[in-house]
Amino acid sequence: MKLHCEVEVVCRHLPTLGLRNRGKGVRAILSLCQQMPRAGAERDSPPPARLRIATLKDKLGTCYQASSSNLKNFLSAVRLAHKGIVEVPVSTLNPVKTSEFEKFRIKMVITSKKDYPLSRNFPYSLEHLQVSYCGLVRVDMRMLCLKNLKKLDLSHNHIKKLPATIGDLIHLQELDLSDNHLESFSIVLCQSTLQKSLQNLDLSQNKIRALPVQFCQLRELTDLKLDDNELVQLPFKIGQLTNLRFLSAARNKLSVLPNELKNLLLEHLDLFGNPFEKPDIPVVKLQIPLTLFEFSARTVLSSRIPYGRDTIPFHLCQDLDTAKTCVCGRVCLDSFIQETVMVNLHSIANTVVLLGSTGATEAPIISYYCSVTCCTQSDMRR
Repeated sequence: MKLHCEVEVVCRHLPTLGLRNRGKGVRAILSLCQQMPRAGAERDSPPPARLRIATLKDKLGTCYQASSSNLKNFLSAVRLAHKGIVEVPVSTLNPVKTSEFEKFRIKMVITSKKDYPLSRNFPYSLEHLQVSYCGLVRVDMRMLCLKNLKKLDLSHNHIKKLPATIGDLIHLQELDLSDNHLESFSIVLCQSTLQKSLQNLDLSQNKIRALPVQFCQLRELTDLKLDDNELVQLPFKIGQLTNLRFLSAARNKLSVLPNELKNLLLEHLDLFGNPFEKPDIPVVKLQIPLTLFEFSARTVLSSRIPYGRDTIPFHLCQDLDTAKTCVCGRVCLDSFIQETVMVNLHSIANTVVLLGSTGATEAPIISYYCSVTCCTQSDMRR
């Protein structure tokens, strides 16, 4: 009989010595076995059964002798856990094979090509997989079969495109894709199960020029790194990432910031090394009276009427997805006033990395107004 589990050995004498137990289990194989008698020894009674705990560092294992009543209770508990009574053979006292532990590994770190598994699969039980400095040009599809994966680190490779099936990793919380050759982050991934699980995303040191509007549907994100890319703008609906606490987009090509950035409550913000531009004169694109399309679009969005490619043409979906939000909370599409104002980033984040050598913490943020009244009231408040 063998059980693959996490085991913690508790010594009841430690408290009397002023010590404490570790309080942490280790991956082990627990087996019920018998110590075979030596050759020539008398066999008056069968050798006592023992519990053996074998770990990767101690493959022969440590045996613990137990009374028959305790062993019966142990076996009864195991049977109840499996919801049935199963007759199991008693193991002989042989060392546990390394391969038996390999099947139940939860973490694997590979940092060179020579260690990359070409002839064998990744352990199915992995929860943390790091594959760095291996020269990967694409994501190994075997990784996407690891349904227990919580952290995937593919940094420092040559990956150019992400497969949509990464979105099938329903437990994935951390994804590190830094220092690769990515040029985009697909809409399919933004609309996958990553919406409910992904918390940390590192896309730094790539070649990403823009992120789709749907990127802001990854609402569980708390930590987002976009440093050293080619971004000319941040997603203008970034205010929907209400759980975001750490944002870094240093050394990109940002000239202005989206208005919805002011809706975030960040702990850390790093926008160092971007070529921010000084505010320009407002751009007026008001339509009086509103066109039928503008009026209809505003009604759909303000009433939160569901829409999709199955109900309206694709280009209309795009227009609705890219609607601007006025400072008053209403939306506008083609009829608006656009103005850029300087905002102190300390109003958005507790800690702000200086934007340049001058020690500035102010950056231009683009704002939209659905009417002259909203624009005037905003000017008065400033």
